Amino acid sequence: MRHSIAALFIVLAGALVANPTVASTTRPHASVSEQTVPLPAMSPDDVFYKIRAVFRSHRPPPTYETYTLVRQNNDAEGYPDYASSYTFHIWVRTTDKAALARQIFRLGAIGPLEFMRPQFNDVAPDNDHPEFDDPGPPTADLFEPAPVHPHPVSWVPTPEPSGTMPPIIARVGVTINADYYVVSIGADDGLLHVVLTPRRDPERNRLRELWVDPRTFELEKVLCTDRLAVDYGSGHVDIYPVLFTVTLGRLDGIPVVTHIHGVVQGGYNGDDQIVEYSFDDISFPKSLPDWYFDPREYASHVDQAPV
Repeated sequence: MRHSIAALFIVLAGALVANPTVASTTRPHASVSEQTVPLPAMSPDDVFYKIRAVFRSHRPPPTYETYTLVRQNNDAEGYPDYASSYTFHIWVRTTDKAALARQIFRLGAIGPLEFMRPQFNDVAPDNDHPEFDDPGPPTADLFEPAPVHPHPVSWVPTPEPSGTMPPIIARVGVTINADYYVVSIGADDGLLHVVLTPRRDPERNRLRELWVDPRTFELEKVLCTDRLAVDYGSGHVDIYPVLFTVTLGRLDGIPVVTHIHGVVQGGYNGDDQIVEYSFDDISFPKSLPDWYFDPREYASHVDQAPV
């Protein structure tokens, strides 16, 4: 996915200019829902660290996962846009994000074997397949900044650290969050609500709001930015800000993305102004064949292709 600053960032940045200190977590007139949510007795930065640490305590994710990605769009008149709506079943190896995918058509037909590398915060340049722009996998690290440059599908990421951590011989406290300002901490519908704005690189640090369980600090929902590039031909491209609301669930205790609701802003009123992604049938198989993740092997394994 491509990246940009949404209008929300302008509002939050203006608040920081007016008051350079982090906003207080106390409010003079708390609502009923706020009174039932215990606000943490720690600094705003420590709250952010805690949320991120709890999320990453489940990492690295399982080596293999499978899921069905459903993308649904409407045209400018609000009717289903079947040309840009589709369903893929995906088998992914999370160590290098290599994936085998097959499109599932509305009448039940199954498409050919396709190689993907699902990624949040990225887009494969010069591609002619829309699925390369789709986010994934469900266990992606939502706190990871977007890369400085887009990666092609041939790019192989460095695996996340795994294994037993070495013994701790000393601990250093960090008091500055290098990526985000914590603008406010409050309550919303029984969840702890944390509003963020980036300290730097707003097109890479895309988180804007977090909703977490106030007891466990497990992430439940995220608001993040993106951008839509519309090519009108003749070299003219318009860029529009997008806001994505990401909803999470749990599978085997591991946080997984279950739904993404995207809205194109900035005055855009064309097709696909609203996009919905659903991540269904998520599972963590113990193993998958190695050839799933090598597109050069697809032709010789057509008879063993999964459905």
